[in-house]
Amino acid sequence: MSETKFQPKSIVETILVILLLLGLLFATFEVLRAFFGVLTFALIFSVSFATPFKKLTNILGNRKKLAATIYAVLLIALVTFPFVLIVSAISNHIKDALTFISNVKVNGLPPLPTWIANLPLVGNQINSFWNNLPVNPTETIAPHELQVKAALNHVVSAGTGIIGATIQFILGIIISAFFLVSGEKILLPIKAALKHLFGARNGIELLEATGQAVKGVSIGVMGTAFFAAIISWIGFKIAGIPFALPLAGLVFFVTIIQIGPLLVWVPVIIWYSTLGHTGYTIFLIIYAMGVLMIDAVVKPILIAKSGGRLPFLVLFLGVLGGLAAWGFTGMFKGAIVMAIAYTVFTKWLENRKRESELERAPIFEG
Repeated sequence: MSETKFQPKSIVETILVILLLLGLLFATFEVLRAFFGVLTFALIFSVSFATPFKKLTNILGNRKKLAATIYAVLLIALVTFPFVLIVSAISNHIKDALTFISNVKVNGLPPLPTWIANLPLVGNQINSFWNNLPVNPTETIAPHELQVKAALNHVVSAGTGIIGATIQFILGIIISAFFLVSGEKILLPIKAALKHLFGARNGIELLEATGQAVKGVSIGVMGTAFFAAIISWIGFKIAGIPFALPLAGLVFFVTIIQIGPLLVWVPVIIWYSTLGHTGYTIFLIIYAMGVLMIDAVVKPILIAKSGGRLPFLVLFLGVLGGLAAWGFTGMFKGAIVMAIAYTVFTKWLENRKRESELERAPIFEG
C-alpha cells in the first residue's frame, strides 16, 4: 500500500488561488460600494411598488416594459415636483428679498419680534446681538465667527448631501424599474449559488429570510415616509402655510433618506415665528414633535408587520445596528446580516435537536 506523499506545491497553489479570489471579491466590493446608496433606493422602490406594478402590468396587457416606463416617469415626476415648485417660489421672491436688503441698508434691521426677545435664558443675548449688528457688525460677529462658519459649512454640506441623495433617488427609481421587469429572473443566479453552498432546502430558506428582511425594512422606510408626509401636510394646511403640498413632499424625501422631517419643519417654524404668529408657532412646534415621533413608532411597527416569520427584535436590532455602523444603507445590511444569522442559528438548533432525538430513539431488532 503506497503512502500519499505531501505535495507543498499544490498547497501553495491553493493558497494563491484563495488569495486571488479574496482580492477579487474585495475589488468587486470596492467597485460596487459607490452604488450601494442607489441599489438601496432601488430595493426600497421595487419591493414597495411590486404589487401596484403588477396591477399596472395587467392593465396594460402584460407589457412590462411600458409599465416600467410609466412607473419610472411618474415616480421621478413626484420626486422632482416639490423641488420645482419651491425653486419657482424662491425665484418669484428674489425681487422681494432684494427690496428687503435695500431697506435694511437704508433703514437698518427691523425690530426683533417681542416673543423672541422675551425667550428665557437666550432672549436678552439674541436681542443684544440683533441691536448691535447694524451699529458694529464686525465687532458683533467676531465673537461668533467660528459658530457662523460651522453653521455655513453645515448648510453647504447638507445641501450637497441632499443633491447627491436626490440623484441617487432618481437613479434608484430607474434601476428599480429594471428589477420589476426582470422579476424572478434576477434571483436565479443567487438561488443557484445558495443551493450549491448550503443545499437546496437551506439555500432557499436563507434566500427567503433575506427577502423578508429586505421587504420589512423597505415597507417600514417607505410607509414611515408616507405617513410623515401626510401628517405634515395636514399640519401645514391647518396653520395656513403656503406651498403645503411641496413641503410635505420634501418631508417624504428627507424622511426616506433618513435625514428626518425636522430639516423641513425647523425652517418653517422659524419663518412663521418671524411673522408674529405666536399661537401657530407653538402649535407647529408641538405638531413637529408628533411628526418626529412617527419615525420612532411607525417604522418599527411596519418593519415588524412586514418581516414575515422573522422576529421583530431580530430585524429591529439589525436596522438600528446597521444604521449606526454603515449609515443609510446599513439598515438593509444590518437587517440582512441578522436575518441570515438568525436563520442559520435556528437551522443548526433544529438539526441538533433532530440528531439528539434520533440518538435517543429505541432500536428494535427484528
